[in-house]
Amino acid sequence: MIWKEITLEEKKAMDAFYEYRTSMGCEQCFANNFLWAPYYETKVGYVEDCMVFYTGKKDSVSFPIGPDPWKALEALREEYRKNGRKFRMGLVTPQQFEWLEQKYPGIYQIQYERNCADYIYESKSLIELTGKKLHAKRNHINRFRENHPDWSFEVITSANVAECVEMAEEWRMQHPNGEDPDVKTELTVTLKALRYREELGLDGGLLRAGGKVLAFALGEPVTDDAYVVHIEKAFGTVQGAYPMINREFAAQFAGNYTYVNREEDMGEEGLRKAKLSYNPAILYEKGTVTLLEER
Repeated sequence: MIWKEITLEEKKAMDAFYEYRTSMGCEQCFANNFLWAPYYETKVGYVEDCMVFYTGKKDSVSFPIGPDPWKALEALREEYRKNGRKFRMGLVTPQQFEWLEQKYPGIYQIQYERNCADYIYESKSLIELTGKKLHAKRNHINRFRENHPDWSFEVITSANVAECVEMAEEWRMQHPNGEDPDVKTELTVTLKALRYREELGLDGGLLRAGGKVLAFALGEPVTDDAYVVHIEKAFGTVQGAYPMINREFAAQFAGNYTYVNREEDMGEEGLRKAKLSYNPAILYEKGTVTLLEER
């Protein structure tokens, strides 16, 4: 089995397989895999006319993406068996596990990982913010408007992307855990996304007030019905900056999609609380599949 680095040069080959994706998980985009590959030690391979990801940190493969994932799955299982390793398949959705059960009843088990669950919202809800549960978000946005009457939303272009880079670096310096390795990794991923925004085909939008960038976001469609927000940064000291960029970005780019995937919380308590506060329509579970006889 040959595993390759996920590089920009590999994008064309990988993009050809995404039409076969059976999940609206955030990792079902080239950009997500390209940006996070160094952190998760992710590589890509092509097995039986399918695309498969290998994650070194967990020694696991993904559910194959292609016209016949079952042939690829059997080849992967055999590869693990020959090497005396326990077979693991990560980020498997409930629907994919149901297919596994139908194809191979009673052979596999799944353990869902709460930290990996994506938060998926109705785009209309994020844009309109109606109802009692989102009343606080509307108040924060009103405060932002009052405090920044000259605010504006701009599409990120080559003319203003450098200001987003400056804002991201300042964001890390203001972060209470700015020296934490995970925060530094997050900044590295953010800067990489900004640098390769055009090559990755990412939409970008920013909030400006007082001549300064206060927030920005980057995203792209993941399916015909869902849009994924990969990156969102705002100054925590600016009241309403986060809900404002959230809403304005969704209105600009996700209005024609039913759902918006705002990715997982990675087990971070504050991030989990913030994402739950937007009343997600779906908590999109993903888990690790193993063979029952390998318990």
